[in-house]
Amino acid sequence: MKYAREVKTALLVLTGILFFIVGFNYLKGSSVFERQLTLYTIYPEVEGLVPGAKVTLNGLTIGKVIELDFQPGSTDIYVKMQIRDGLNLSSNSTAILYETGIIGGMAIQINPAFDAQPMQTGDTLSGTIKPGFTELVNRQIAPLQAKIEHMLASADSVFSGVSNVLNNESQNNLKNTLEDLSATLQNLNKASGVLVDVLDENRSDLQGSMKNLNNTSANIAALTDSLSQANIKGTIDSFQAAAGSLQAILSRVEDGSGTLGQLVHNDSLYRQMESATKAMDALLTDLKAHPKRYVHFSIFGRKEKDNEND
Repeated sequence: MKYAREVKTALLVLTGILFFIVGFNYLKGSSVFERQLTLYTIYPEVEGLVPGAKVTLNGLTIGKVIELDFQPGSTDIYVKMQIRDGLNLSSNSTAILYETGIIGGMAIQINPAFDAQPMQTGDTLSGTIKPGFTELVNRQIAPLQAKIEHMLASADSVFSGVSNVLNNESQNNLKNTLEDLSATLQNLNKASGVLVDVLDENRSDLQGSMKNLNNTSANIAALTDSLSQANIKGTIDSFQAAAGSLQAILSRVEDGSGTLGQLVHNDSLYRQMESATKAMDALLTDLKAHPKRYVHFSIFGRKEKDNEND
């Protein structure tokens, strides 16, 4: 009976230890009863990666990191990990080291491949490092920092140049200019106030002028309507016809056709008229000098003989 109690106690202790081991491995993401594959990968640096870090496939935890150390004769670091068997992953799969969050924890993600024989215990997967959030921020901040430093240097140069330019005399001139500008603004303010008063005093006259302007514009609109309704085209056509007729008459005169054309181009009619005028003038002169040659009468009823010889 004494030994039976001790055996029971030992069995109870062993069972507790067994449950502790199983539970501990379960909490770490591995199972004691599942077959595991031991794989290796190599990285140039593994900052933030610690033993016990999870190994995932498409976001599902399939294993854990169990050991990290330097490669013999090198500064590269090999990572030993265990994943569960039965996934039929190819040995050409890639182990990607990535950042799990902003705080900085690291894990390994398997980029699966199925184009070769399934991986076996002891295979070494090619490793790559995925830039984390902190590294991406640093990459963005670095050029921004350089630009800010350059901008600050430029600003410092500008301020130095301004300090050199704005000596005491320049500062006094700038002060006087600002004072003159202030006085000008005050005068403009006063002028605007006077203009407002003038507009208020002459508001009725301005309204009358606007009404007259409206009436004038209405009269102009009526006049334009009348002009638009008038038969201006017919009048212009009549003037064009008259101009054509006048042009035809002038063309005939220019060609010497008709009486007016002959009168303009032929001087014989002028000469005949000149000769007739001279003959008429001689006749009138002779009539005045010898009227008896042309008129014969006597108050006594008898004719007188003309004894005069021409």
